[in-house]
Amino acid sequence: MNRRVVVTGLGLVTPVGNSVGTTWAALVEGKSGAGYIKKFDAEKFPVRFACEVNDFDPLNYVEKKEARKMGAFIQYAVAASAEAVSDSGLKITDDVAESVGTYISSGIGDFWAIEREHEKLLTGGPGRVSPFFIPSAIVNLASGQVSIRQNAKGPNSATATACSAGAHAIGDSFKIIQRGDADAMICGGAESAITPMSVAGFAALRALSTRNDDPVHASRPFDLDRDGFVIGEGAGIMILEEIEFAKRRGARIYAEVVGYGMTGDAFHITMPDQTGSGAVRVMQKALNDADVKPEEVGYINAHGTSTPYNDKFETMAIKKTFGEHAKKLAISSTKSMTGHLLGAAGGVEGVFSVLSIYHGKLLPTINYEKPDPECDLDYTPNQARDVKVTYALTNSFGFGGTNAALLFKRYEE
Repeated sequence: MNRRVVVTGLGLVTPVGNSVGTTWAALVEGKSGAGYIKKFDAEKFPVRFACEVNDFDPLNYVEKKEARKMGAFIQYAVAASAEAVSDSGLKITDDVAESVGTYISSGIGDFWAIEREHEKLLTGGPGRVSPFFIPSAIVNLASGQVSIRQNAKGPNSATATACSAGAHAIGDSFKIIQRGDADAMICGGAESAITPMSVAGFAALRALSTRNDDPVHASRPFDLDRDGFVIGEGAGIMILEEIEFAKRRGARIYAEVVGYGMTGDAFHITMPDQTGSGAVRVMQKALNDADVKPEEVGYINAHGTSTPYNDKFETMAIKKTFGEHAKKLAISSTKSMTGHLLGAAGGVEGVFSVLSIYHGKLLPTINYEKPDPECDLDYTPNQARDVKVTYALTNSFGFGGTNAALLFKRYEE
């Protein structure tokens, strides 16, 4: 019989706050994290704005010598994991260390290190490349560094499944605990890809909003005038535990993880399946995994990127999955405030979904001004809403047609 898995700790670094408390307060207020890029001179770029993390000091979390060995996405993961572990009250002593794992994913890893060290190679030769280049850049070192710093000796893994990576990390961790390969997991996603090469690349794909004159209103999921996503950065981490392991130490429980689905579109390298098939199947799989009926779900934290195709096809998929109940669902895209955190999106949005259940408050989709006839559901426009839901679903869809869905439940004894 599958073991029950609960959420006991949360940690965040986002464009609207460097902790769970500050981020949640900003989201409830409908605050945007978008602004002109400060990390590099973007004056000549076709897109000059993003959702950057602000006022983050890695030395609050790691020693200066160690910080130099970490890309920014690793620093964000270390900070969010420290908050989550502290929030959970979990003491990873030697007697439990082998039953606590880490699973922190990223879509890209550290582009900054790649660009910086490549420039050194071109101008100074191979001897100028830092010995810390590889461990500061590769995707799995977020999970590796957190494992080392938290003394977590259980499963240690990462995925690089584009914008589904954070959700896959949480879902895979759920299954790891469910089948008995660990009692607790530190899991989620981290990303820091607001770099010249990354912004230029996404702009070349025509995936980004080009509202350079109005960054705050650029991310507008499901709105008729949406024109692309706003790139963001940060980390979202949660602590999952087997329920008896958590209860024995008197842990506070935010919610229960009850369903997980993963599918592939097998359609296109960047565009979502125009029939919505992959998204439909991934939501159905999460529901079936939990043995939950569609009409029992009260809220969806949508992938909702603010791109013309994604929002249209996700809406179509929700209608196909939930039928008439789709009209009764509350849906929101928190990317309207945080931007799209790529591989970290599923991590932060998983945390947001759990907090929505725990606080009985559904977050808004801001900048929703002109309804799109093809996006005609309830997107919780512009204001948070006090609603207690039993089940909340969160979707994550990535380039290459990789999809993930997580289903959380209000905790009951």
